[in-house]
Amino acid sequence: MEQNPFAIGFRKIPRQFISRDLIVEEILLDLTAQQIQNPCFMLTGVRGTGKTVTMTEIERRIEENEKWIIVRLNPTRDMLQGLASKLYDSGGFMTEFVDRSLNLSKFGIGVNLEAKPPISDIESALEKMLKEIRKKKKRLLVTVDEVSNSQYMKEFASSFQILIREDLPICTIMAGLYENVHELENEKDLTFLYRAPKYEMEPLNLTLIAERYRMLFGTDQDRAMEMAVMTKGYPFAYQALGKYLWEDPDHEMNAEVLARFDQALSHYVYKKIWSELSETDRWYMSFIVRKEAMSVSELLELAGKKKNEFSQYRVRLRDKGLIDASQRGKIRYTLPRFDVFVRGEMEEGLWHS
Repeated sequence: MEQNPFAIGFRKIPRQFISRDLIVEEILLDLTAQQIQNPCFMLTGVRGTGKTVTMTEIERRIEENEKWIIVRLNPTRDMLQGLASKLYDSGGFMTEFVDRSLNLSKFGIGVNLEAKPPISDIESALEKMLKEIRKKKKRLLVTVDEVSNSQYMKEFASSFQILIREDLPICTIMAGLYENVHELENEKDLTFLYRAPKYEMEPLNLTLIAERYRMLFGTDQDRAMEMAVMTKGYPFAYQALGKYLWEDPDHEMNAEVLARFDQALSHYVYKKIWSELSETDRWYMSFIVRKEAMSVSELLELAGKKKNEFSQYRVRLRDKGLIDASQRGKIRYTLPRFDVFVRGEMEEGLWHS
């Protein structure tokens, strides 16, 4: 049996995925320009919207260019020390330069050069390493997934700001949830992040999803579009529904496929999102999911709230990617079958209105 082209594991590019070509091409155009105007890019969105896949695609495209060094950093560890260590481990001229010129023994990097005093400031060490990279006419791309407003992240962002002011050849792509990126931007010393280009992982094109389903499952156009509409353009849903349709002997939407689809959405994404909402967030969402779209006035009437009471929660839910409030006076939930999930949570007694 042919391998299933869909996958629901995170942080890997599945064989069957829809590339966000416009975002990828725009960032690559900036990064490969003779004079880089934007050294920092932010990818934001809720879980399962393809931030990691998009960043990985950009990394792979950049790796084809010998002028670039790519370093992937873990934001839960010391990022500056990690950057210096990974540059050393990248091999070639960078390893030779450190062993010949820098005593980084304090950080457990390279050989101990007795003739040179050990460097105690990691930022100074990185500056010297980047000057060597510039001398070799190369550039460094640092990618960070799941950014948050942690001390390591703040230290890295502050140092990055200094390094780009020195006109050193370093760029970064950061990916994270809406609220985490927003918190990081609001740090008083990191306001430069507000000026960084931000790309929100918007829903995938339904026509493109329908065409992929039609080709893979041999269904007619109308049926394929029904499947696509069920995903609401949410990338994880596109993968999950595709996976279970592929595993069905007839590649047909039926009760079993739908149940497995709902279970995957709940287990991999929705339970985590729900757990991070406040009681009041959940209160409003329990009414919002009753219709595909409703007026704000209807919501307030159902919830028994006043407009000024809802304002801050509308912003919160919008920033978490759970609602679309772009149409004046209207509101709609954005995630596929989130209404089914919320009803299930309430019926199981996991949340009481």
